[in-house]
Amino acid sequence: MTNRAALVEQIVRLLDIRLLDPLEVLLEGDDVVDAMRRVVRIRAGRWADELLSADDVTAVRISARLISTLYPDDRAFDPPVAWWQTPLGQTTARRVGHPAAVSVSYATAGAMLGISRQGVHDLVRRGRLPRHPDGGVPSAAVRDRLRDSPAPGVFRIHPPDTASGGNPSGTTSGGNPSGTASGGNPSGTAFDDDLPDISEEKP
Repeated sequence: MTNRAALVEQIVRLLDIRLLDPLEVLLEGDDVVDAMRRVVRIRAGRWADELLSADDVTAVRISARLISTLYPDDRAFDPPVAWWQTPLGQTTARRVGHPAAVSVSYATAGAMLGISRQGVHDLVRRGRLPRHPDGGVPSAAVRDRLRDSPAPGVFRIHPPDTASGGNPSGTTSGGNPSGTASGGNPSGTAFDDDLPDISEEKP
């Protein structure tokens, strides 16, 4: 599946789970929900195009709107490490970096870059990535390194398990009946239906 198609599918699936499925239950299967699903798919295509190829200001704006809608919380956005391996996570990393953090842990940086935590250690040791004074590495440095590398041609909707842990397929913070995200999420936001809760400390 191409990166655009995978990104569209993830956005549509998440909006179905977060918004349209509950609305369908509330409205007892009203036909208006089917019409809204068609509109959401059309808009998802536009959002994907803007995230992938629009200017930086537009990409940041669309990313912020999607994340605040799909993952509402009173706390700053802090997804599980494996979220960065999903189409939306990879696109966000490349266009925005971490939308809510100046620095990220080595584990998160590795997930954003598609390498191991040890790989990030090696890049820092060789001076290819700077070390942040507060620990970890700067989010902007990870983003810039991604921008300097070729864009991926293909995303998987359900990537395989990785060394960073869990199933990075994309909709719950997983295994938690309350649906909380890593670090606790009182709003009940979920990141993927089968993604385990992962918390990482900065080195």
